[in-house]
Amino acid sequence: MFGKYFGDLKQEFAGYNGGRLLKDLMAGVTVAAVALPLALAFGVSSGADAAAGLVTAIIGGFIMALLSGASYQISGPTGAMTAILVTIVAKYTMQGMFVTCLMAGVILLLCGIFKLGRLVNYIPLPVITGFTSGISLVIALGQIDNLFGTKSSGEVITEKIASYFTLGFHINVPGMLVGLGVIILMIVWPKKWNARVPGSLVGIILATVAVTLLKLDIPTVGEIPRGLLLENRFSFSQLNFDSLKSLISPAVSIAALAMIESLLCASSASRMKKENYDPDRELISQGVGNLVLPFFGGVPATAAIARTSVAIKSGGQTRLTGMFHSAVLLLCVFFLSPVFKNLPLSALAGVLMVTSFRMNEWENIKQYFGKKLRGPIIKYLITMVATVVFDLTGAIVLGIVAALAVFVAKQSNLQVSVSKIENSKLHTNTQDVEDSCKDAVVVYVTGPLFFMNAQKLIRELGQIEGYKTVILSMRGVPSIDISATGALSDYYDECVSKGIDLVFCGVHDTVLNQMKGLGFYDKVGSGRFYFSVDRVITQMCSIENAEKTTV
Repeated sequence: MFGKYFGDLKQEFAGYNGGRLLKDLMAGVTVAAVALPLALAFGVSSGADAAAGLVTAIIGGFIMALLSGASYQISGPTGAMTAILVTIVAKYTMQGMFVTCLMAGVILLLCGIFKLGRLVNYIPLPVITGFTSGISLVIALGQIDNLFGTKSSGEVITEKIASYFTLGFHINVPGMLVGLGVIILMIVWPKKWNARVPGSLVGIILATVAVTLLKLDIPTVGEIPRGLLLENRFSFSQLNFDSLKSLISPAVSIAALAMIESLLCASSASRMKKENYDPDRELISQGVGNLVLPFFGGVPATAAIARTSVAIKSGGQTRLTGMFHSAVLLLCVFFLSPVFKNLPLSALAGVLMVTSFRMNEWENIKQYFGKKLRGPIIKYLITMVATVVFDLTGAIVLGIVAALAVFVAKQSNLQVSVSKIENSKLHTNTQDVEDSCKDAVVVYVTGPLFFMNAQKLIRELGQIEGYKTVILSMRGVPSIDISATGALSDYYDECVSKGIDLVFCGVHDTVLNQMKGLGFYDKVGSGRFYFSVDRVITQMCSIENAEKTTV
């Protein structure tokens, strides 16, 4: 493992020079400009504070970039993670969140060691899209308090929304106007400028200046310490072993989210940079980073697709881009902390509102609904609603269950068509076979044969009457299970009792091997299996001609 890591590093930095170093440095500065407002916003929205978000981006970003399974990953606090953390902090306090982060780090580390990095490939795209939309809703709804200056109660987002009907909805007008101003600025900010100077950064700078000069009475971030060791950080003395059991579920949720988000980010970025990545080492880097963060007072981190794409588009060459981004944020902590204290929470809420909207995979959503793809729509909606109502683990499980249900329902849609034998439909040189095969019928079957549709086939076959030969064309059947094989065996017995000749055509090797393994092939006999319908008809015509000649 270490040998491969150092081998990849050697290849990554082969031919490294001053020019590439400068590109890494400039890309790191650009990414830091994007990450700064997001780190502050995600720190606050997670239930911790702005300082925790900065520490996470600095420590997590540096460690995860150093150990990453790719040269381009940028890690730190993310919107998806904050949607989970806000509930954990509310229920288990910050110390409980720190312990959960440690446990999630261990889970990620083990997943990497045991090479489980490719498991994320088994999650259907509509489930991931639905989960992302659900997370964006949770983030947006969770920022209502900060944006409007209201107060809510409850641990989950549905409880918070319901509490407005009992607590009232009292708006802080100056704060709301500042937040809306940031939202409008981010929407109208030109994309070509955003590549160098993010609209979110300009928005929070202007908002901070406005609050300072106009002395507006609105909630602000408050003091941010000039250092990386926050006062509120993990402490062994406050560790409560009795609560560990209750933290297992949220720890699994954090680990699952970190795995999904990091590997999806790596997969997307690898296509952008045309460079491979090691999914297992990526999980190890995420695990180590999340093991270290609680000791500094940070929140769980993961790779972030927005910051990673900015790094690549800004010309980032190596993992030094991520490390430089952390260094720039560290300088901000030391030199700009006094400025941050006047940063209005409503401005950060505005940043998160726009960010949550942009998180949605609108291209995929438009495709699902525009083309009326029923299966993807069902998976998408179930996962999205479950993400808002339940936690990540429940949402992913429900989404996968829905995907499996849709898949099974689609697979069970067996197509059975019955066709009389006509000259025009044949690819054989035999002439005038219609009279020779007037007592024969061809049944074309398409789709996998298994327990859910086996009886449908038998019902369709049972409706065929008045024929002495039934030719079952199974070229469109890719697989068969024991239930369907048993059903065919019963139908064969019925045909024998009625004097009907049942033959099989175009059976795939996998289906044939299954039939042989279950004894059906030997029961029927090899003489009843043909390569194609044409060969059966050719033989039938040959037999009839031979009989006529004999007569």
